[in-house]
Amino acid sequence: MKRPLMPKATAVWLVENTALTFDQIATFCQMHPLEVQAIADGETAARIMGFNPIINGQLTAEEIARCEKDPKAQLQLIQREELEKLKNAKRSTPATKSARLGAIAWLIQTHPELSDAQIVKLMHTTRAVINGIRMKTHKDIESIRALHPVENGLLTNEELNNALAVAVKIIPIK
Repeated sequence: MKRPLMPKATAVWLVENTALTFDQIATFCQMHPLEVQAIADGETAARIMGFNPIINGQLTAEEIARCEKDPKAQLQLIQREELEKLKNAKRSTPATKSARLGAIAWLIQTHPELSDAQIVKLMHTTRAVINGIRMKTHKDIESIRALHPVENGLLTNEELNNALAVAVKIIPIK
């Protein structure tokens, strides 16, 4: 069985957001059940931020629901072919203007290391729109709410991570 990305952070998220048993989480994350219990008790991983396995394409909400109903069932990682189908399905959903503007606002607020050129490429927008949101002069600024672009299907987690990796390499570390 393949191991999920960032297993301890994934375990933290599963403990906080699901009704799965410690054994189910431990088996999925390839950890000892006592480690998972220590996470739930707040003894370990107190500073680790949970990593949502649904957003990053390791699990589906249906898979979690199936295992919550049956304590003996084991979580299964999404296979590569299934992941490609999910990615293609997300792409076919048209983005609303407000969702796209919200995603741009989220990128500007959350990841200031991203250049305008990177945001233009990621969100298929213009520099004028980015500057309007950044300077709060955009005509729709009153209705723009920051929205996570991956959660709304505007980007894949891989696209966002690649852009952030490039941005971090560009910015010199002092």
